[in-house]
Amino acid sequence: MKILRLFCRIITGLVFIFSGTVKAVDPLGSAYKFSDYFQAFNLDFLQPFALALAIVLCTAEFISGFSVLSGYKIKWGIRGVMILMLIFTPVTLILAINNPVSDCGCFGDAIHLTNWQTFGKNLILLVFAVILITGENDAKQLFSQVKEWIVISLITMFFVCFSMLNLRYLPLFDFLPYKKCVNIPEKMKIPEGKLTDEYKTTFIYEKNGSKKEFTLENYPADDSTWKFIDQKSVLIKKGYTPPIHDFSITSADGEDLTGKILSDTGYTFLMISKKLAEARRQNLEKGFEIGTQCLLDGIGFYIITASGTGEVKEFSNGLAFCTADETTLKTIVRANPGFILLKEGTILGKWSWSNLPMKEKFVRNMTEEQIRKINNKSSVLVVYSLAISVIVLLLLISSFFRRTKL
Repeated sequence: MKILRLFCRIITGLVFIFSGTVKAVDPLGSAYKFSDYFQAFNLDFLQPFALALAIVLCTAEFISGFSVLSGYKIKWGIRGVMILMLIFTPVTLILAINNPVSDCGCFGDAIHLTNWQTFGKNLILLVFAVILITGENDAKQLFSQVKEWIVISLITMFFVCFSMLNLRYLPLFDFLPYKKCVNIPEKMKIPEGKLTDEYKTTFIYEKNGSKKEFTLENYPADDSTWKFIDQKSVLIKKGYTPPIHDFSITSADGEDLTGKILSDTGYTFLMISKKLAEARRQNLEKGFEIGTQCLLDGIGFYIITASGTGEVKEFSNGLAFCTADETTLKTIVRANPGFILLKEGTILGKWSWSNLPMKEKFVRNMTEEQIRKINNKSSVLVVYSLAISVIVLLLLISSFFRRTKL
């Protein structure tokens, strides 16, 4: 039985640590998933709390997993896992049956599971949690209560700071389709041999007050007595969906600029703000300054937003404002505003408003070396991530040796 409980501890601890970490790497992505849930279950009044709840959830998962795996406050960790599984399991069953949200987001954007796969995973973890909680009285305390609470409190604080740094500087690991070095046109293609979506299209015609549905094979093309009313298409077989399938940019005048931007042989700078009103004015102004500098030096610059025309007019400054789907903009960059540098459709650079280089760095004849220097991950985020990883690893190792002595 001890071996079974040890196995459950290791698997449960690792899964919860991984799940919490990938969510903390992309807290905005987790917040968007919460928003999807709130919309699906008519809980729109909770929308303002989506980001806070996302950070609370990933922290709870990580700390519970760390506690179960390391042994620090293990009884509280086991109870935490049990509570989370008692919440997750029925929720994911509802999602699997009704499918209001296609991906539960349990592993962020790192690993995508169907709702039924997620429910199956949660059932297994629930069994593990039951095994652990039935034997929690046999769990040995590693250190004094005070020392263990200090460790858990410090790890919690460090982990919340880690989430906030990823929020400020863009995710440490980018699991999204629009990561650096990706060629957008290539990711929009359907590979040869892959099947596309298959639809069944029916046409609704009316004759003498009676409506009837026809298919492509039998609709009354030569009978003028039938009056066309409507048509509908139903997906009957899902085909291959390319990683990028919704990238489309339209000018304020309604012109499709997608091809022009993706085929530009020079540098093109995109400033992305899903909603201008939701961004801080000073951060927008920083982007506008970059835009003015780019245009002076012959670099294409476009401000892409999902804001309405009235809102855009408030920021009229001579720069090119374009529109795109809000969900697409959220997927391109997890910042408002965020910035990407393109050349022939390839993403060469990606920044948030916080780590955007000085405007003088962007010149028409930039070399690859110059781009590499201004395109590194934030040193603050990298150093902090390494530090917290080392601390957690050392605590796990020390707890292992401590248990062997008990």
